[in-house]
Amino acid sequence: MSIIKNDFEKMNITKIKNSKNNKKLTMITAYDALFSKLFSEIADMILVGDSLNMSFAGKPDTLSATLDQMIYHTNAVCAGAPKAFVVLDMPFGSYINENQALENAAKVYAQTNAAAIKIEGGEDRAHIIEHLTKNSIAVMGHIGLMPQYVRSEGGYKVRGKSKEDEEQLIKDAIAVEKAGAFCIVVEGVMSDVAKKITEAVSIPIIGIGAGNVTDGQVLVWSDMLGFFEDFKPKFVRHYLNGAKLVKEAVNQYRSDVQDSSFPSKEEEY
Repeated sequence: MSIIKNDFEKMNITKIKNSKNNKKLTMITAYDALFSKLFSEIADMILVGDSLNMSFAGKPDTLSATLDQMIYHTNAVCAGAPKAFVVLDMPFGSYINENQALENAAKVYAQTNAAAIKIEGGEDRAHIIEHLTKNSIAVMGHIGLMPQYVRSEGGYKVRGKSKEDEEQLIKDAIAVEKAGAFCIVVEGVMSDVAKKITEAVSIPIIGIGAGNVTDGQVLVWSDMLGFFEDFKPKFVRHYLNGAKLVKEAVNQYRSDVQDSSFPSKEEEY
């Protein structure tokens, strides 16, 4: 299969908004310069997700990720993909109130080339999103199953199973849009409800575990490329058996070292 590069030379807020009902958006996570460079001319957006705390740092959840950690990885991603639309995932505890959120978001803008930040929360965080957008911070929302709520919610629970929850999720999306967000991630939501959320707002909805009815999709790179072996979420499709391929390659390297076939005469100085 040939590589199809992104239709847009460089994404921006206007182009992302205009993609609604016109083009499905593709977003993927990245945490370093190497992989962001590989993704930059294919994906519409790159998310420096706080998921790095699990897949990169080996922690059990995202909650202990720090703002300095997110800034460090965002700078690496931006170095590898200087023309990409990069979004920094604001970590747990970095936007408890309006003033703290603005101070930390301003730090992100000052210390990185991130185009936007992402914040988890619906109606309960709409006032914070509004405060940020009124102060020139581009915000991507995140509703539905929210990893930063894992302890207060008692685990990762699919949303939208009741009429009451469906109505709340729609209210959340409308509130986040009204607050000025340019886009919303909807995670772990019943697909029929995700469709209603998508239709309820005029900004793009990016799904993850929300069916194919949204305006685009996002996946964690190590999930979709098959590098994470502990478990496979239902919504993940493996596009590569990365872990198997890497293990086979490293095993071949070890074998070549042991039998002295590496390095060869052609690989010597």
